Amino acid sequence: MQDGSLRLKIVQTGEPVLRRMARPITRQEISTGEIQRLIHMMRDTMRDAPGVGLAAPQVGVPLQLAVIEDREEYTRELSPEARAERGREPVPFHVIINPELTLDDRAPVEFYEGCLSVPGFSAIVPRACSVTVHCLDESGKEKVIRAEGWYARILQHEIDHLHGTLYIDRMITRSFTTLDNLNRHWKALPIREVVAALEAVASVEDR
Repeated sequence: MQDGSLRLKIVQTGEPVLRRMARPITRQEISTGEIQRLIHMMRDTMRDAPGVGLAAPQVGVPLQLAVIEDREEYTRELSPEARAERGREPVPFHVIINPELTLDDRAPVEFYEGCLSVPGFSAIVPRACSVTVHCLDESGKEKVIRAEGWYARILQHEIDHLHGTLYIDRMITRSFTTLDNLNRHWKALPIREVVAALEAVASVEDR
């Protein structure tokens, strides 16, 4: 493993590690220098990207470990209405290990997602609006997280990575777009209008 001052390479879609079930980490392993260095380097890599989450498989390591942080600075350009629509609030840095996810409210909420392992693209992904996660933290202590809104979406996205799933497996296929075209054609529209427009085109083509 490289020195902690260096950034890790984020692997891209098509790498086999992104499609495999990651291995749980034992409590004994969590306290080792190797895992602690990995956590620190993943934190720095996530911040450098920048991103709001990073799973170990994304840096080529098939372990059930992810780091999460949604900083206030990431949302400064969002209007209060946009923040409310996303249910987005700052989330301090933390680590989840061997997470077990429960969907508390399965009613799907649709919004655009991107991924550091699928750069340059985005798509609308339905996600549960509230979840509970049982996991271990970076010290090996048991932790229970209850999350709603954007935080719940981040958790679902990162835990998917630990099971070999990418957002493109869950996306509304017709919404898949480059970031340039998202900003040019779709970003200003409410999500419900985007979905309705895409469904209308699909229904016409199916006739």
